[in-house]
Amino acid sequence: MLALARAAIVGKFTASSAGIPGPEPACFSMRRGLFVTVHVGGKLRGCIGVIEGRDTLREGIIHCAESAAFHDLRFSSLQPEEIADLQIEISILSELAPIAPESIEIGKHGLLVDCGSHRGLLLPQVAVEHRLSREQFLEETCRKAALPRDAWRREGTRLFGFTCEIFQEDARPG
Repeated sequence: MLALARAAIVGKFTASSAGIPGPEPACFSMRRGLFVTVHVGGKLRGCIGVIEGRDTLREGIIHCAESAAFHDLRFSSLQPEEIADLQIEISILSELAPIAPESIEIGKHGLLVDCGSHRGLLLPQVAVEHRLSREQFLEETCRKAALPRDAWRREGTRLFGFTCEIFQEDARPG
């Protein structure tokens, strides 16, 4: 998966198609939600994903890797000279399930807040990386959804939890 994501990103600079050597793993045909996160020199440079797995993992990884590297509007596009310091992380999501606030386990659960036309999602590793408490995690997920921080307490707001299988490249020197 990581090799495919890297090939998709590097391929944008070399005009080659994303592929991996050898037979393609069977898991690439699965349909799951996923997020691809790219870091350059240890700094976040993009994170794009899909919540529901409409496409195969293969298609989703390629699309999300390219989008995270070149189309996350919060960051400038990756440049060829940054490839040496590129680190990729892929999070494969479990199915979403309703979750009560008191059942959320920091480091285990990711969150999706859904209220009207507003949705916000944070991966499980976000709470750990930012040392968030359960309540802060709920508040930050609401903020991501462009909702008031306490919207998770309000009638009509739905909370969904999920877990992730996380794959990441080792930090690259340089």
